[in-house]
Amino acid sequence: MALSLYNTQTRKKELFEPLDATRVGMYVCGPTVYDLAHIGNARPIVVFDVLYRLLCKIYGENNVIYVRNITDVDDKINAAAQASGEPILTITARTTKAFHEDIAELNALPPDVEPRATDHIAEMIEMIETLVTSEHAYAADGHVLFNVPSYADYGQLSHREREEMLAGARVEVAPYKRDPADFVLWKPSGEGLPGW
Repeated sequence: MALSLYNTQTRKKELFEPLDATRVGMYVCGPTVYDLAHIGNARPIVVFDVLYRLLCKIYGENNVIYVRNITDVDDKINAAAQASGEPILTITARTTKAFHEDIAELNALPPDVEPRATDHIAEMIEMIETLVTSEHAYAADGHVLFNVPSYADYGQLSHREREEMLAGARVEVAPYKRDPADFVLWKPSGEGLPGW
């Protein structure tokens, strides 16, 4: 059975050919666990569940690794904790449990691996340090930002030119940015908030 998928970069359907047919990897973005899921959160779960099942059928259940992360550190989580007075871990544990119950009701299969962001902070720091060392990121005003002009291929996947992406259209451009398109990779922690 052949599988064709839409390639965002080439903007056409292409035959899917894994690098290794004995270990097909599928990594998808999971929920940010600050509140209960809504119906819109179910769409990617169902879509990726269908893709996972199809990949298992084609390549064999033991040859597909499905990874879906849990984002358990985020400004929305911090805000929920401050508003409710509950500890962050209480909110993220309760919300993760509710998320799992909700997707089980959709008959979606669980992923093979479900890493939590807070379990991989050291790796995130290491990646960001590598970006700073290679001058693809910089520290400013307690933040670390991605240096968009340093990466010539920025926008290649979306097929958008930098000039088309209006900085400040959705949020005010921070004064510590070298370029309006630069974005935050790491931010400082306020008092009472988790920090590394």
